[in-house]
Amino acid sequence: MDSHLASAADRATEKLKREIPGLSLKLHAASEWGDDAEALGRCNADIASGDIIITTMMFVDDHIRAVLPALAARRNECDAMVCCMSEGSIMRQTRIGGFTMDGSQKGALAFLKKLKPKTKEGKPVAPGGANQMAMLRRVPKILKYVPGAAQDVRAYFLTLQYWLAGSEENIGNMVRSLVDRYASGPRANLRGTLKAPLPSEYPDVGVYHPRMAGRIGERIEKLPVAGNNGTVGLLVLRSYVLAGNAGHYDGVIATLEARGLRVIPVFASGLDARPAIEKFFIRNGVATVDAVISLTGFSLVGGPAYNDSKAAEEILSQLDVPYIAAHPVEFQTMQQWGASDRGLLPVESTIMVSIPELDGCTVPMLFGGRTDGSGEPCTGCHKGCTFPNAKERDMQTCVERAEMLASRVTKLVALRRTERAKRKLAIVIFNFPPNAGNTGTAAYLSVFASLYNTLTAMKKGGYDVDVPASVDALREQVVEGNAKRYGAMANVAARISADDHVRREPHLREIEAQWGAAPGKQQSDGGSIFVLGAQFGNVFVGIQPSFGYEGDPMRLLFEKGFSPTHAFSAFYRYIREDFGANAVLHFGTHGALEFMPGKQSGMSAKCWPDRLIDDLPNFYLYASNNPSEGMIAKRRGAATLISYLTPPVAHAGLYRGLVDLKASIERWRGLSPDETIERGQVAELVQAQAAALDFTPAEPAWTEAETPGIIGKLGEDVLALEYTLIPHGLHVVGDAPTHEERVDML
Repeated sequence: MDSHLASAADRATEKLKREIPGLSLKLHAASEWGDDAEALGRCNADIASGDIIITTMMFVDDHIRAVLPALAARRNECDAMVCCMSEGSIMRQTRIGGFTMDGSQKGALAFLKKLKPKTKEGKPVAPGGANQMAMLRRVPKILKYVPGAAQDVRAYFLTLQYWLAGSEENIGNMVRSLVDRYASGPRANLRGTLKAPLPSEYPDVGVYHPRMAGRIGERIEKLPVAGNNGTVGLLVLRSYVLAGNAGHYDGVIATLEARGLRVIPVFASGLDARPAIEKFFIRNGVATVDAVISLTGFSLVGGPAYNDSKAAEEILSQLDVPYIAAHPVEFQTMQQWGASDRGLLPVESTIMVSIPELDGCTVPMLFGGRTDGSGEPCTGCHKGCTFPNAKERDMQTCVERAEMLASRVTKLVALRRTERAKRKLAIVIFNFPPNAGNTGTAAYLSVFASLYNTLTAMKKGGYDVDVPASVDALREQVVEGNAKRYGAMANVAARISADDHVRREPHLREIEAQWGAAPGKQQSDGGSIFVLGAQFGNVFVGIQPSFGYEGDPMRLLFEKGFSPTHAFSAFYRYIREDFGANAVLHFGTHGALEFMPGKQSGMSAKCWPDRLIDDLPNFYLYASNNPSEGMIAKRRGAATLISYLTPPVAHAGLYRGLVDLKASIERWRGLSPDETIERGQVAELVQAQAAALDFTPAEPAWTEAETPGIIGKLGEDVLALEYTLIPHGLHVVGDAPTHEERVDML
């Protein structure tokens, strides 16, 4: 994961060759091995012939297994092997002079433990970036005058200092230091001939800006002052900044500033962003920024193998502003991401999306990455960027994704700065189960009662809302209204002419290829498209149109040629542009937007969920018992989830089996059709579990062709049965559970 140092290493090598004739300095990134056997072969060949080998940031099992045998074989043959910040089996390969980490030297490690900082009570200080960096600097100073093997321990920590502050200067001096001390055999004549100054020190916590003198500093006053539309705090990685490989950050900064925002890009050492947040984003206990974006690709406190979500929660609660975790692609090129149906690789989804989600981040999205240096265009959007001046491992901004990130942040900041009485909110309700004719229903939720309570609370909170007289009046205005006049399934709030739709729909060709000429047959009178719902002051309650097929909307995830209907696309355009919503609230579990075709994660401009929601702040009221599909809404629909309780369920003996069956059905639904073996195995499990509950015969085994239909029907049956087991009715947002309901819940 240190491929960002490639350019700094290349620049340093050019200077080093003048002092060390014949020097060969190679950098191999684990992210390049996964789908390139030749790249792995080159890496293992260089390990086998390497004289000094440095290994860092190795945590992924596949990466470790690929090179561990070569490292172990070379360990006692090379001049030195320095392994840092990696999984234990890699760390144990360290051999630098007389210092090893294989467990054979208890004394050295015991001595290092004594150096760890302690509280006044003698307890170890909690881990944190500032504490770790302080210890890293203190150890070489303490060991400087200790003879023997302690000098090898000192050399190890100096190497780590050089690497972590990986500027061109420090990379060069790291090589000089190791060669000067450990060159052996035919290279022994180099010992004692090279001068290696101590690591150049840079601020542990500071500000960064491409237009600032020196690019980094310790005072916020050094930053260019621009924009009066709000202030955005930007978290970047110190290592990329020091390595001079921050092109992906520069593009985001410029795009945000172009929207009139003041940007405060900051960094901290040790993968702990709290010191930077406390120093630059908070004053006297109050946030000085309107939003925070992390561009690090890591959790707020921790890295790829560590996460302190409790600490992150505390600092984010203090900030109390929107927190977005954007990420680059690190384990593939942007060209590979653009061409991929999957989007992010599993390791990227885990490190850059799942772990930051534990902190409470929202709107996970890509903003850049590295290119393959081929000059081939990225196919993630219509721009077809080729990055002609980029070196192979240099980071670049994805212009389109950076613009979308900036637009979303601008909308969030504007929402925060707009007084409540002027905010316009669209609330989207559904048919659930989808397309079953149940307008205004959702899983375990009494929609209209909950909606009525929500509108009433908004009115009391200062929003401009015309609240109907009762729940029934609300339902009548939305579901009935003028429906009979237009022959529609609910009140027609607006009509969009076919000509207007054709003129304004940017993806018309794709929609017409699937559904025919505009305005289509769904929610249409042949000349216009119906937008169903009703407006209540500054709140529009709209009914999400059908997605065009009966059954489970999750099937849309894997329909490559599918598109939403004319009515579906026009509905979201109406909310964004015609009604002019400041935000949208999807009301209940669940609709179909987040299941529309596109990448599974790491959305691009070609993905339908991204096209439909665009830059509109999206909030989603979601059942607390369905985290797997809620995760899809977050990652594919850019939604911030607001959980609602599900009512207690009776007859627990039967319910246990239902829970297991439902989980297996959801697991099958989440698998790509390409994963045929696992889909078959899960289908066998579903059939066995369903048979045990008398839903279906245990034999004969389902065929591959009939399985989707059977499992789809099973999902509906399980849901219907769950509803019959709810003794106290559906959950109502805003109503506290009764004593009896609380007892059943417990």
